[in-house]
Amino acid sequence: MKTLNVDVAIIGGGTAGLGAYRAAKAHADNVVMIEGGPYGTTCARVGCMPSKLLIAAAEAVHHIEKAPGFGIHPQGEILINGREVMDRVKRERDRFVGFVLEGVDDIPAEDKIAGYAKFVDNNTLVVDDHTRIEAKRIVIATGSRPAWPAPWNDLGDRLIVNDDVFDWDDLPGSVAVFGPGVIGLELGQSLKRLGVDVVMFGVGGQVGPLTDPTVMAYADKTFNEEFYLDPDAKVEEMVREGDSVHIRYIDKQGETKRIAVDYVLAATGRRPNVDKLDIENTGMELDARGVPTADPYTMQTSVASIFVAGDASNQLPLLHEAADQGRIAGDNAGRFPDIRAGLRRSKISAVFSDPQIAMVGETYKEITTRLGTCECFETGTVSFEGQGRSRVMLRNKGVLNVYGEQGTGRFLGSEMMGPNAEHLAHLLAWAHQNKMTISQMLDMPFYHPVIEEGVRTALRDLNAKLHLGPETIKHCLDCGPGC
Repeated sequence: MKTLNVDVAIIGGGTAGLGAYRAAKAHADNVVMIEGGPYGTTCARVGCMPSKLLIAAAEAVHHIEKAPGFGIHPQGEILINGREVMDRVKRERDRFVGFVLEGVDDIPAEDKIAGYAKFVDNNTLVVDDHTRIEAKRIVIATGSRPAWPAPWNDLGDRLIVNDDVFDWDDLPGSVAVFGPGVIGLELGQSLKRLGVDVVMFGVGGQVGPLTDPTVMAYADKTFNEEFYLDPDAKVEEMVREGDSVHIRYIDKQGETKRIAVDYVLAATGRRPNVDKLDIENTGMELDARGVPTADPYTMQTSVASIFVAGDASNQLPLLHEAADQGRIAGDNAGRFPDIRAGLRRSKISAVFSDPQIAMVGETYKEITTRLGTCECFETGTVSFEGQGRSRVMLRNKGVLNVYGEQGTGRFLGSEMMGPNAEHLAHLLAWAHQNKMTISQMLDMPFYHPVIEEGVRTALRDLNAKLHLGPETIKHCLDCGPGC
């Protein structure tokens, strides 16, 4: 077995691992990256990019279906060619993966080690049966994988995860989606709009990542207008028969229903890939799920020489967060023992459903947990159903809630479902990161007619409730009609 002595060893070659490698190399020459699977990152291969390609195809169909609302009537039946849809998804997906691989190819061959690493102790790794690595510092950036209940394995190849969807050559006839989270909502709605029969089941009443009960109730109602969604389903039986899966469940009216579907899509969460690292051989403190705990500003674990980043950290499993965490972890591993807090940006997340869902800063649940039952914050709201630009585009569905602190008037966060929520969320995230007050945000320019005017309406409602401004005027003269 070959033995290497290195300054920094990075376990994992995804978004966080690549970021950690580049950051560590700025301080140390002797850095290696260990990867047992394919390079290309979860985002490029099976995550955010291929899912957006499927969503884009679904949106094209939806625009045609909405055209009669404008007095435009497409002639003939809409033909959805599933093979052509999936061919484009895979071709473009491969292009995105190729961009990542180009960056990997630039890394010197001697810095890349193929295989799966396991800990021997705090500073020693064994990669498969061929390399022993003595590392002064180690970064864990092993990512995550889909997780589902073990009994579902009896469904065989009729059980799929999001990874499998993007390898389809054609679209199936029907799919039951379990898990109305980010992945389930995006893929489920897209498949429905592309002609696939979709039913969706959840547990505990959760819809997407939302925590605000008002916004969540709106989302539940809106999705149910397109397909059957029970966020707190009672599924009594799920068995495979031939090439289909038969499901018996109690519907929302209390009646027993039976359906047969081609596939069951498990969108029931992801598990950090740390369970096969033999981390029990280290001194790291672990959380209840067996994941190493880490300082969110330095990414340092309880063992000073070990850092963790990306989905493996069990913090925010988002690409931009993984990239930031990787840079912070790699920088600190490279400059050790000169540990420094890295830039952590205001939280921002989005679900690319239609309408989109987005969350910024502190969530409703985080605020109420932190402040308890005291009347220390207020909520401003706007409905997009009557908002001018949204109605012009026939995209007038959604609700936006913004939260502000009593006394200071500081903007705390927001949860929303609405048109262009991804763009509204960016504006609000910039305001949150700059610690702006509601009054300061209202001093910013708003054009007319734009969807962003809805943000101003919500902010004015909030400012009035904080007793920092006048009550909202129903027909404001400094705004255009329908703002």
